Amino acid sequence: MGKTKDVRDGAGRTLVEIEENIARTRTQLADTLDELAMRVHPSTITAQARAKVLASVEQRVGKAYVAASRGVERLRAEFTDEQGKPRPDRIVPVALVGGGLLVLLASRRRKRES
Repeated sequence: MGKTKDVRDGAGRTLVEIEENIARTRTQLADTLDELAMRVHPSTITAQARAKVLASVEQRVGKAYVAASRGVERLRAEFTDEQGKPRPDRIVPVALVGGGLLVLLASRRRKRES
């Protein structure tokens, strides 16, 4: 029986080496099939799609936040001096215009309601 296992194939491998190679190949194939099954599973595909959408939304929100921050900084720079103190010469006219618009809107609303 020992002679059968010592028999070598054309590549010089013994029967034991061939059987070990086959077992190793089967294990690798099973692992590969498991991985493929996991990749094409609907829950995996759904999770990947969800992750892509979230990443895209987060990127857009981040860009919007940066743009809004820049806008606020520009606006703040218009109404404050270099030391960060308010500039009444710019704030008062804007406040008056804003107040005037509120009065105008309130009067129009009253007219519609009556």
